[in-house]
Amino acid sequence: MVYLFFATGTEEAEALVTADIIRRAGIDLQIVSITNERLVTGAHGIRVETDMVFSEAEFFDADLLIFPGGLPGATNLAACKDLNERLRDHVHLGRPVAAICAAPLILGRLGLLEGKRATCYPGFEGELTGATCTGALVETDGQFITGKGPAAVFEFGYTIVERLKDKATADALRAGMLWSEVR
Repeated sequence: MVYLFFATGTEEAEALVTADIIRRAGIDLQIVSITNERLVTGAHGIRVETDMVFSEAEFFDADLLIFPGGLPGATNLAACKDLNERLRDHVHLGRPVAAICAAPLILGRLGLLEGKRATCYPGFEGELTGATCTGALVETDGQFITGKGPAAVFEFGYTIVERLKDKATADALRAGMLWSEVR
């Protein structure tokens, strides 16, 4: 099971494109509202109906946790104490985490990126405490996958699929979604 967290002010494109790619790969992904409501308004006024609210998530079965960016979405996710606790437990178990755009600040503020390579939206590097910020479109280091911003969302999604399934599945998605036409 993969959980993608959605807060008020989340960057809709980063959340929904990532979810779409992962579901196309046949991976079970649930979009989780950290509010008490399933209907949440994103950074650009788009209302998204999530699959569940935070209290319904069974974190013991999480293969990967995903944090989309956007403001104030990333800071709202970072302010959720229960989510921070589950994130720390998840990382302690050695399970993977993915964050894009401003959302790597969640990992940085918790000290989880210490000694790791990471990327984020320009201007948020100071929030990635202890990380080496590379500026890459997508960066993978150990259990962490980070993405630079909205333009990175496709490669971010494919990288997650490669991590959870395999390169062949990710490459088939790249081809089927015409990613090579863009690059």
